Amino acid sequence: MTKERLSVFVTRRLPEAVEKRLSELFDVKLRLDDVPLSRAELARAMKTADVLVPTITDTIDAALIGQAGPQLKLIANYGAGVDNVDVATARQRGILVSNTPGVLTDDTADMAMGLILAITRRLPEGLATMQTGNWEGWSPTALLGGRIGGKRIGILGMGRIGRAVAQRARAFGMQVHYHNRRRLRPETEEEFGATYWDSLDQMVSRVDVLSINCPHTPSSFHLMNARRLKLMKPNAVIVNTSRGEVIDENALTRMLRAGEIGGAGLDVYENGTDVNPRLRALPNVVLLPHMGSATLESRIEMGEKVIINIKTFQDGHRPPDQVVPSML
Repeated sequence: MTKERLSVFVTRRLPEAVEKRLSELFDVKLRLDDVPLSRAELARAMKTADVLVPTITDTIDAALIGQAGPQLKLIANYGAGVDNVDVATARQRGILVSNTPGVLTDDTADMAMGLILAITRRLPEGLATMQTGNWEGWSPTALLGGRIGGKRIGILGMGRIGRAVAQRARAFGMQVHYHNRRRLRPETEEEFGATYWDSLDQMVSRVDVLSINCPHTPSSFHLMNARRLKLMKPNAVIVNTSRGEVIDENALTRMLRAGEIGGAGLDVYENGTDVNPRLRALPNVVLLPHMGSATLESRIEMGEKVIINIKTFQDGHRPPDQVVPSML
């Protein structure tokens, strides 16, 4: 690049330490508030900035990329996923795309286990009892949940996060089963005590807990559709800390209301913040506001990756976390 300091536009508020470091290194435009930008505001930013730092709340599609100025050469996504960015169109326009992989693994896996425990041990119901002041004392039959030790967990997507979930589940005494596009090496299966299922249908029909840990791709859209959800045990629970589009949310809601599935713990939703109101009303459901990676440590590490990607690009090298269409 010919400029000494790249022009960088950040679409959302980031941790203070990250914003401070960005300001030291680049000619950065930071946000004063923390609400998503409109398409018009994004378009204006892309006409002037050398580097755009969007988040998963920003949809950078082909139409927006088509309005970008010729100076825009890097979209440094603040997030592990890039399904909010049309990577193929960006590549055609000579715009590189990077992300922040690997830093969310432990925090997201922790949240998956938290949701599993919350559903199976009925923690929200217990919390509500205490908050409303309706607790009348201990009872042998009150709020009976289920023990997870000895139960089967099925992990859909055995990448970094899926393996971290397997590690935690095994520590709780669960039997680990998984379905993945590619089978793991025998030594890796042995490490996690994991049983591979080539057939997703067969796995979901046998597990007590199903953890969704696969990315959203065209092939994974509604992977857990109505037909497949009906294969689950009526007392099984499903947890999703990955992408909401993997589950047919309407079908899941119908089955939960009918008692055909034991419960669900969701941190992501098919239509973003537009959550099915019937889903909100169910007592056997735990809903979280996409906070699986919401630790200060992970947010700062994400920012550090963004900075490294931009700095490496500025120095004339390939960003270490560059994403290309063949990776998706």
